[in-house]
Amino acid sequence: MSDSAYIVEVNADNFEAVILQGSMQQPVLVDFWADWCQPCQALMPILSKLAEEYTGKFILAKVNSDENQTLASQFDVRSLPTVKLFKQGQPVDEFMGTLPEGEVRAFLDKHIEQPSDKLQETAIAAFHDGNPEEALRLLEEANQMDPGRAAIVTDLANLLAQTGNTERARELLDNLPADERDSPEVKSLQAKLAFSAEVTDLPDVEQLRSASTQGDLKAMSQLTTWSIANEDYRSALELALTIMQKDRSFKDDLGRKTLLQIFDMLGTDPLVNEYRRKMASALY
Repeated sequence: MSDSAYIVEVNADNFEAVILQGSMQQPVLVDFWADWCQPCQALMPILSKLAEEYTGKFILAKVNSDENQTLASQFDVRSLPTVKLFKQGQPVDEFMGTLPEGEVRAFLDKHIEQPSDKLQETAIAAFHDGNPEEALRLLEEANQMDPGRAAIVTDLANLLAQTGNTERARELLDNLPADERDSPEVKSLQAKLAFSAEVTDLPDVEQLRSASTQGDLKAMSQLTTWSIANEDYRSALELALTIMQKDRSFKDDLGRKTLLQIFDMLGTDPLVNEYRRKMASALY
């Protein structure tokens, strides 16, 4: 039995009280596990750590599936570990398998209101209302209230980058845990920052365009950076693809590497699939 006030061993006798009734008061995260399941053993310390860290914002209910097969069957548990989140007596979300801490935290944060949530929402509204200074102030306050929370850090870094403070934006992202730095949102913003840092040293854009049409690869690479900074992603992708096709040895295969950076930055944008196909065709 756990000594924590936030972690409860659950069986058929207390399932209704802990999970069904308990989730009327706060979210209950139900971990279906077994002794023989190695992924379960890897996940359990992460869940326990977060239960303590969140100090009652959710309850962690641990269900040994071997000892409580009826409960596991009742909730259609087909593999272990299976983790289900209950609110208001109902399962509202779940994941299966072992996730890194950052992803479990993100899973929880979708359903658990944090003190900083209102500040973040107000900041986003201020930004859309044309008040970036107020948005920045509110996000800084939210970050102080909830230090290192990835969703807030990403919004703050994005706004800092847009207002010219790319150095601090990069520092905030670099200080996130490794698994959170690998998220699509963070990787996208890091790629944008990398290109933005190069824009200030570029020659005149018309000069770059003229040199590019004459096949100057250096000018093409600089024009690619300019296009990204100005959110002309199709032009950037086309230029990077052209560089790759013309000379794979140019700056250690810069064309291909730039394509991959832009893919990271654009995430699920349809341009990614279009140019992945073009890149594959050019390579093979």
